[in-house]
Amino acid sequence: MSAVTARHAEELARGARELGIELSERQREQLLAYLALLIKWNKAYNLTAVRDPDEMVSRHLLDSLSVTPQIAEAGDDWLDVGSGGGMPGVPLAILFPGRRFTLLDSNGKKTRFLTQVKLELQLQNLEVVHSRVEAFKPAQPFSGICSRAFSSLADFAGWTRHLGDSETRWLAMKGVQPDDELQALPNDFRLERTYELRVPGCQGQRHLLILRRTP
Repeated sequence: MSAVTARHAEELARGARELGIELSERQREQLLAYLALLIKWNKAYNLTAVRDPDEMVSRHLLDSLSVTPQIAEAGDDWLDVGSGGGMPGVPLAILFPGRRFTLLDSNGKKTRFLTQVKLELQLQNLEVVHSRVEAFKPAQPFSGICSRAFSSLADFAGWTRHLGDSETRWLAMKGVQPDDELQALPNDFRLERTYELRVPGCQGQRHLLILRRTP
């Protein structure tokens, strides 16, 4: 774990405190082990455009954890669609060991990485699915569907419509408030609430949009 330094560990601990999150020692170790794997595999697998390990704590770990209150108040069965390198699904699975997280991606290299993360971190509550989103047919609707920089809101809603129902919360993590994308939402989706996210160490705007389907 030489790529992960004491400075990264301190930044994670400080950032989690600022977000109001109490990390156990095991959760802290798992998050740092995930960061080490991300740094190592990113060189060959191009998992994230963020190349500098010093930026990854804030832009990946803390950014993923910034939606914790909204995950906490929703259900137990979550889908991270277009998960890529595992954000926000892996950090959230670490934080909520009693909930189930399915990480879906159509890129085989990325799902191989996520499978390795599951094995090495012993995340029993994590399932990795290599599939296009429109071809994925789970047995039952998810209670929550989240995405981070995955697509436009219209595509996110349209492509995942069959994966949820009127009880499902769709969580879209965005940068600036995407007013133009909201105008293009499908008719059976509505914006329930917008949160401005404050991510320790991150410059620029971050927003979380909660969508619901009309019954």
